[in-house]
Amino acid sequence: MSQTTERQPLALPTANTNSAARLGLVKRGARDLVGHLLLIAGSTVMSIPMLWMLSTSLKRTGQEWVFPPVWIPDPIWWPNYLEAMNALPVPFYVYVVNTLVITFNATLGTVITSSLAGFAFARLRFPARNFMFLLVISTMMLPGAVTLIPRFLIFRYLGWLDTFLPLIIPYWFGGTAFSIFLLRQFFMSIPRELDEAARMDGASSLQIYWWVILPLAGPALATVTIFQVWDHWNEFMGPLIYINSMEKYTIALALRTFQNIRSQRVNYLMAVSMLQVIPVVILFFAAQKYFIRGIQLSGLSGR
Repeated sequence: MSQTTERQPLALPTANTNSAARLGLVKRGARDLVGHLLLIAGSTVMSIPMLWMLSTSLKRTGQEWVFPPVWIPDPIWWPNYLEAMNALPVPFYVYVVNTLVITFNATLGTVITSSLAGFAFARLRFPARNFMFLLVISTMMLPGAVTLIPRFLIFRYLGWLDTFLPLIIPYWFGGTAFSIFLLRQFFMSIPRELDEAARMDGASSLQIYWWVILPLAGPALATVTIFQVWDHWNEFMGPLIYINSMEKYTIALALRTFQNIRSQRVNYLMAVSMLQVIPVVILFFAAQKYFIRGIQLSGLSGR
C-alpha cells in the first residue's frame, strides 16, 4: 500500500509581512539614532571641563576669568606651556621621567603577575581554589586607608622611604584584585580544548600559559594595561606619602607644588594639567578598540 504525501505550499511573503519588517527596521533605526544622540550629548557634556582646561591653558594672563567665557583664545598663547614648565622648582622632564619609571614598572608587574594568577584561577585545579579567589575578590572591598599605616611601617622598616620601590614592588606580587578578576573572566572564555591539545603534545602549564593563553588574551591585557597606566600616571597619595625629595616627585606632585607656588596663574596651572592628561588620552584612543573588546569578552559589559 503506497503512501501519498501532500506537498505543503510555499509561504510567500505578503504585504503585511513586508510592512511589519519595514516597521521593525524603522523602529530599530530610530532607537539606534536616539541612543547615538544621547551618547553624543553625554560625551559633549563630559568633555566640557577638558575643553575649558585646554582653552585656559592657551590664554594670556588676565584673560582666564573673562565673562562670558571665551572658548577660542585670541591670541592663542603657546608660550604658556614653556613658561609653566620653567616655573617649576625642578625641570619638568625630571617629573616626567620619574612618572614614566613608576608607571612602566608597576604596570608591567601588574600585567605579568595578574595574568599568572588569573590563569591559575581559571585553568588549573587545586585545593580551595574558589575560596582563595573569593579572598582575592574580597580585598576589593577593603578601603585603602585601612592598610595605609601598616604598609608605611613595613616600607619604613625595609628602608624604602623616599624611593620608588613602595610604588613598584607591591605590584610584582599579584598586581591588583580587579586585574586578576578581569583576566580570570577572560581566560575562562577560552575553550579548554586548546589546553588539552597542548598537554597531549607535552606542554606544561607554564608553556600553555605563555604559548596558548597569552596570544589569545590581547584585548584583556590591553584593558588591564590601560587601567594601570591611568592609575599610576595620575596617582597622588602614594608618591605623597613615600617620596620626600623634590627631584623624585611625579607629575601629580609637581602639579600640586605648582598650585602652591603659582596658584594665581591659572593659565600656567591648566597648561601643566594638560601635560599630565594628554598622554593618557592618547593611550586610550590608540587602544580603544582593544579596551572595549576586552571589557565585552571578559563579561563586564553587562551584555
